[in-house]
Amino acid sequence: MVIASELRPGMFLRIEREIYKVLDAESKAGSAKLGGVVKTKLCNVTSGRMWEPHFRPQERLQDVEVERRAMEFLFGDGETCTFMDPRTFEQIAIQRPILGPACAFLQSGMELPVEFFEGRALSVVFPDIVEARVADTAPPVHSQQDSAWKDATLDNGVHVRVPPFIAPGEVVRVDVRDGRYVERARVEHKRTA
Repeated sequence: MVIASELRPGMFLRIEREIYKVLDAESKAGSAKLGGVVKTKLCNVTSGRMWEPHFRPQERLQDVEVERRAMEFLFGDGETCTFMDPRTFEQIAIQRPILGPACAFLQSGMELPVEFFEGRALSVVFPDIVEARVADTAPPVHSQQDSAWKDATLDNGVHVRVPPFIAPGEVVRVDVRDGRYVERARVEHKRTA
């Protein structure tokens, strides 16, 4: 059991026989007569549906312990993405709604932690920041304007807003959680002797 005020993103809860992943939890202090409240954003791991319940800070909830295994992404087709355990070669298919919008950043051969409960894959843990190549954008402009942004399409089809100095073919770092440009990726130049 866990107290609602101790909820953190990434935890799993069982509520009315359904398993939910905590995406966000925020405690709000109460006023004189009113007690505080914990606002949460939960995702049903079976259906992918979002739910935003409020709990009393001392309310006890049933938490679920999950097992994490590093698995390699093989391919995605239609509504599923297939992962393989590199030690046992066991393959599992995970529904795209469970992965969320981050599934657009999956690349063949990428190794990620997959969370299991009772033998069932519940979630894939993505890094917060990933690198992707810019496939299409307007030509670069070098100006003094820091507030200007332009549209760009990444090689995975995701649309982001980038600074004007970014050119097609460059690698950029993107925040997976909200699809925001973070910075230009550092490219190591190899010296040839």
